[in-house]
Amino acid sequence: MKNPDRATVERLEQLPNIGMAMAEDLRLLGIEHPQQLIGQDPLQLWQALGQKTGQRHDPCVLDTFMAAIDFMEGGESRPWWSFTAERKHLYGQVTNPER
Repeated sequence: MKNPDRATVERLEQLPNIGMAMAEDLRLLGIEHPQQLIGQDPLQLWQALGQKTGQRHDPCVLDTFMAAIDFMEGGESRPWWSFTAERKHLYGQVTNPER
Protein backbone atom coordinates (compact mmCIF):
# COMPACT_ATOMS: atom_id res chain seq x y z
CA MET A 1 0.00 0.00 0.00
CA LYS A 2 1.36 3.43 -0.93
CA ASN A 3 0.31 6.92 0.17
CA PRO A 4 -0.28 5.78 3.74
CA ASP A 5 -1.39 7.79 6.69
CA ARG A 6 2.02 9.03 7.85
CA ALA A 7 0.91 8.93 11.47
CA THR A 8 0.22 5.19 11.41
CA VAL A 9 2.55 3.80 8.73
CA GLU A 10 4.59 0.90 10.09
CA ARG A 11 6.89 -0.25 7.29
CA LEU A 12 9.34 1.68 5.13
CA GLU A 13 8.00 -0.06 2.01
CA GLN A 14 4.60 1.53 2.63
CA LEU A 15 6.03 4.99 1.96
CA PRO A 16 5.67 6.64 -1.43
CA ASN A 17 8.82 6.12 -3.56
CA ILE A 18 10.24 3.44 -1.25
CA GLY A 19 10.53 -0.08 -2.60
CA MET A 20 12.32 -3.09 -1.21
CA ALA A 21 15.82 -2.01 -2.31
CA MET A 22 15.51 1.54 -0.97
CA ALA A 23 14.05 0.22 2.29
CA GLU A 24 17.10 -2.04 2.64
CA ASP A 25 19.39 0.95 2.04
CA LEU A 26 17.60 2.84 4.81
CA ARG A 27 17.89 -0.15 7.14
CA LEU A 28 21.61 -0.30 6.39
CA LEU A 29 21.71 3.26 7.76
CA GLY A 30 19.89 2.23 10.94
CA ILE A 31 16.46 3.48 9.92
CA GLU A 32 13.96 0.73 10.64
CA HIS A 33 10.70 2.70 10.97
CA PRO A 34 9.27 5.53 8.85
CA GLN A 35 9.01 7.82 11.88
CA GLN A 36 12.82 7.73 12.14
CA LEU A 37 13.02 9.75 8.91
CA ILE A 38 11.61 12.83 10.63
CA GLY A 39 14.39 15.36 11.18
CA GLN A 40 16.96 13.46 9.10
CA ASP A 41 19.27 15.27 6.69
CA PRO A 42 18.87 13.62 3.27
CA LEU A 43 22.34 14.66 2.10
CA GLN A 44 23.96 13.12 5.17
CA LEU A 45 21.99 9.91 4.64
CA TRP A 46 23.07 9.76 0.98
CA GLN A 47 26.72 10.33 1.88
CA ALA A 48 26.56 7.76 4.70
CA LEU A 49 25.08 5.21 2.30
CA GLY A 50 28.00 5.76 -0.07
CA GLN A 51 30.46 5.26 2.76
CA LYS A 52 28.73 2.11 4.03
CA THR A 53 28.46 0.48 0.62
CA GLY A 54 31.79 1.70 -0.74
CA GLN A 55 30.18 3.04 -3.89
CA ARG A 56 28.83 6.27 -5.26
CA HIS A 57 25.05 6.28 -5.43
CA ASP A 58 23.13 8.10 -8.10
CA PRO A 59 21.76 11.50 -7.04
CA CYS A 60 18.26 10.13 -7.64
CA VAL A 61 18.75 8.22 -4.37
CA LEU A 62 19.21 11.59 -2.67
CA ASP A 63 16.02 12.80 -4.37
CA THR A 64 14.22 9.74 -3.00
CA PHE A 65 15.51 10.40 0.51
CA MET A 66 14.31 13.99 0.18
CA ALA A 67 10.86 12.79 -0.93
CA ALA A 68 10.51 10.29 1.92
CA ILE A 69 11.65 12.74 4.60
CA ASP A 70 9.43 15.50 3.21
CA PHE A 71 6.43 13.15 3.24
CA MET A 72 7.06 12.02 6.81
CA GLU A 73 7.47 15.64 7.90
CA GLY A 74 4.03 16.52 6.55
CA GLY A 75 4.55 17.16 2.85
CA GLU A 76 2.38 15.82 0.06
CA SER A 77 3.14 12.52 -1.58
CA ARG A 78 5.19 13.47 -4.64
CA PRO A 79 7.32 11.39 -7.01
CA TRP A 80 11.04 11.42 -6.19
CA TRP A 81 11.91 13.17 -9.48
CA SER A 82 9.91 16.21 -8.41
CA PHE A 83 12.74 16.84 -5.91
CA THR A 84 15.52 16.94 -8.54
CA ALA A 85 15.39 20.71 -9.11
CA GLU A 86 15.28 21.36 -5.36
CA ARG A 87 18.23 19.01 -4.81
CA LYS A 88 20.27 20.79 -7.46
CA HIS A 89 19.38 24.15 -5.93
CA LEU A 90 20.20 23.07 -2.37
CA TYR A 91 23.25 20.89 -2.95
CA GLY A 92 24.59 21.72 -6.41
CA GLN A 93 26.56 18.95 -8.07
CA VAL A 94 26.64 16.25 -5.43
CA THR A 95 29.43 13.74 -5.05
CA ASN A 96 30.21 11.26 -2.34
CA PRO A 97 33.27 12.03 -0.20
CA GLU A 98 36.43 10.09 -0.87
CA ARG A 99 36.45 6.65 0.68
